Amino acid sequence: MANWKEEINRRRTFAIISHPDAGKTTLTEKLLLYGGAIQQAGSVKGKASARHAVSDWMELEKQRGISVTSSVMQFEYDGYCINILDTPGHQDFSEDTYRTLMAADSAVMVIDAAKGIEPQTRKLFRICAMRHIPIFTFINKLDREARSPYDLLEELEKEFGIGTYPMNWPIGCGQDFKGVYDRQARRILAFTEFHSGQSRIQAVDCSLDDTALLDELIGERLRRTLTDDIELVDGAGYDFDLEAVREGLLSPVFFGSALNNFGVEPFLKAFLEMASPPLPRLSGTEEIRPDSDVFSAFVFKIQANMNKAHRDRIAFMRICSGRFDREKEYLHVQGGKLLRLPQPQQLMASDRAVIDVAYAGDIIGVFDPGIFSIGDTVCEKDADIRYEGIPSFAPEHFASVERIDTMKRKQFEKGILQIAQEGAIQIFHEPHTGVEEVIVGVVGVLQFEVLEYRLRTEYGVEIRRRALPYEIIRWIVGDVDVSSLNLTSDTRWVQDFRGNNLLLFTSSWCIDWAFSKNPGLELRAFNHNE
Repeated sequence: MANWKEEINRRRTFAIISHPDAGKTTLTEKLLLYGGAIQQAGSVKGKASARHAVSDWMELEKQRGISVTSSVMQFEYDGYCINILDTPGHQDFSEDTYRTLMAADSAVMVIDAAKGIEPQTRKLFRICAMRHIPIFTFINKLDREARSPYDLLEELEKEFGIGTYPMNWPIGCGQDFKGVYDRQARRILAFTEFHSGQSRIQAVDCSLDDTALLDELIGERLRRTLTDDIELVDGAGYDFDLEAVREGLLSPVFFGSALNNFGVEPFLKAFLEMASPPLPRLSGTEEIRPDSDVFSAFVFKIQANMNKAHRDRIAFMRICSGRFDREKEYLHVQGGKLLRLPQPQQLMASDRAVIDVAYAGDIIGVFDPGIFSIGDTVCEKDADIRYEGIPSFAPEHFASVERIDTMKRKQFEKGILQIAQEGAIQIFHEPHTGVEEVIVGVVGVLQFEVLEYRLRTEYGVEIRRRALPYEIIRWIVGDVDVSSLNLTSDTRWVQDFRGNNLLLFTSSWCIDWAFSKNPGLELRAFNHNE
């Protein structure tokens, strides 16, 4: 077996991001097919129309046909060990996507060739840019009518302020789609609808000067368009620069059709060659290298009840440095205690396998009895490592929530606290009032539906929800006597489950009032989980 530093070097850990319906889950499945991790795309439940993705494990996701949680999948391909983080596409779950991107070294952005950049894609890209995450772009659905590739590339460059380098170039689209031209290998990958996405496509080595063969493959009209396009792209486009790619300044662009399995394997091969192995992380001002002898990891996601057979709670950890050993004790930095990480698992959506070792770049799931929080660091007992906490962003929608059955107090409190600890919702209460009312804050309204669904199916609790008029929430900075603050009558003082003080405002005018009447008051729009 290779030594553990070689093991780290062959790892590639990336997130797949997109707007809903761009084909992200389909692309994920095709990548898993090539790695032999699954035998066929989707899982059949009853009729063929009820197919759902292997990465969408929650029943609600299967019903609605969208991803609302992040899944983790590991597989081997061509000597690489690949960790895919599949993220929610829906904008109401963008905070979960943000946390997942904290655990990735690069990102694959899937774009619908007919729609181009959509609002959620824009938002997610900004997160990547903020973290300088390298972006690889897969422009999908070329087998349908599509926008001009020039327009799509220009939109990417203009919207995101980065360069693009098309690794291949589409030959037609929709019914006219004949394949792509590989710019590096100078050959054509011919598309035919008859392979039904099952077989590996044979490339045809073909010079652009060989007009007879080109005419036979794609027809004279498309041949003329292709030769003009490639001449223009070669002459006027960006030069390929691997360093710029790894710094997030240049995005390699691939055209294809994930549904038809067209262009997926060439994309995977090229991506693995260009993407970085695990990257260093900062602990304070110190850079922690992945090949360090010291094990360290951080928690980026917590999920309860992933598997109906287990009904347990899993903390997802990104290993940042060193080698994890199941038999060793490690320090939970925030808890200040030594512990073994129980039942360490490699994950494939809701399926799991207990492991003995793992390496920097890997994502592992460990059983969490309720001691971990998002952003926590785990490391060797003698190490002084503390990775920066992952921010909680301000919710934008608020509601009061109460249980319908008064006898189910324990189930209600346990369920709502566990779901809040996962970061799916934020919960607040009014201190010193004796009122049991729980205030729930979410980034997107669909999270309320998920909360209701999970409380009902996982904890047996039905709830009543009432919308609240608050629009803005702010964390209070420093040690402040909140009861003595001069606030408007409709401003509300609440605390989160960690005891932090916050203010709920119905408008920005109320915030201005708070600042004008309370000199020195400091508020912020997010809170680091540390």
